[in-house]
Amino acid sequence: MFSMVKHDHLGPEKLIEVYDSNTGMRGFLVIDNTWLGLAKGGLRITPTVSLEETFRLARTMTYKNALAELPFGGGKSGIVANGKKINTDEKLKLVRAFSESIKELCPKLYISGPDVNTGEKEMAEFVKANGALKSATGKPASMCVKPGVECGIPHEFGSTGFGVVQATLVTLGFLGKNIKGMKVAVAGFGNVGRFVVSFLNKEGAQLVAISDSSGTTYNPKGLDIRRVFEVKKKKGSVVADSGREKISSEDIATLDVDILIPAAFHEVITDENMSKVKATLIIEAANLAVRPDVEIALFKKGILVVPDIVANAGGVISSYAEYRGYNPKQMFKLIERKIKRNVGIVLGKSKVEKITPREAALEIALERLHEARTSQAKELR
Repeated sequence: MFSMVKHDHLGPEKLIEVYDSNTGMRGFLVIDNTWLGLAKGGLRITPTVSLEETFRLARTMTYKNALAELPFGGGKSGIVANGKKINTDEKLKLVRAFSESIKELCPKLYISGPDVNTGEKEMAEFVKANGALKSATGKPASMCVKPGVECGIPHEFGSTGFGVVQATLVTLGFLGKNIKGMKVAVAGFGNVGRFVVSFLNKEGAQLVAISDSSGTTYNPKGLDIRRVFEVKKKKGSVVADSGREKISSEDIATLDVDILIPAAFHEVITDENMSKVKATLIIEAANLAVRPDVEIALFKKGILVVPDIVANAGGVISSYAEYRGYNPKQMFKLIERKIKRNVGIVLGKSKVEKITPREAALEIALERLHEARTSQAKELR
């Protein structure tokens, strides 16, 4: 199993698999790199999560934290869900068992946070089982280290989605375009996607397609966003609206739109469907939404992909804000400042050197990581 994980000069530093016979919990923790600080990355619960996937996501967090200029290293954790659908009680049992199993490492070397199928409730259970409030971020606002001062900033505030929209606005400005009237498709309507939709709608974008696990609701003239939210809340899916065209979740990636924002799972665009992509701008709200080799092919076709490691960093910037004891207002200001600055730097380097934004972002991240390593070495002399 370990042979599937790539080892290099960055890491991973620790690969951990845990199991609890009482609950049937099977989980993974990867601490990839701690040159910049404690490993930071969310906890996901899916039926397919593996050590290899956890490593890939931990490495993404190593780069993402370096790009965001945060004093965090890269880490990630995952729990294998028992079946495709898992109820809340079972999920919380698994989270408690997992937290207890990594107690010696968290928060000493790793800090958890929300990810796919986890949110503020799961983070509350995580820290209770761990016994340290600093062991996870994304906690409920009522959960405080110091009452009234250092409190939880749940991702349900929309930090990742807010950062994605800031990345979109900066990119459009870089291209000399305006968001108003731009046709946008958002793939995913969960903790990230729904906030992307809400913030983009306020900015004047024309949202024409939104998908969830059941399918895609589509109107080339623009969706009634308020109605989409109402239908999702009342009927459980965006496609439950009988007055809108329904297509598959996968087909959203090939619609005739200006901007495509994958905001759910990885590898939404692959070599199998990339030739059908019509959007000229893709903002990766989800991690690893476009394969790196596919990004290069799209770049050659004139399609710009703003990569996850810079575009969706709002979530981990929010985690840092919570870790430092900031309030939500300070958190949103910090996200806006960091995302705007780093997206601008990445796009500028991409344009000058004629490389993809991901290649530019990785070079910048590696520079910052090696600077930190060199600084550490000098301190030890």
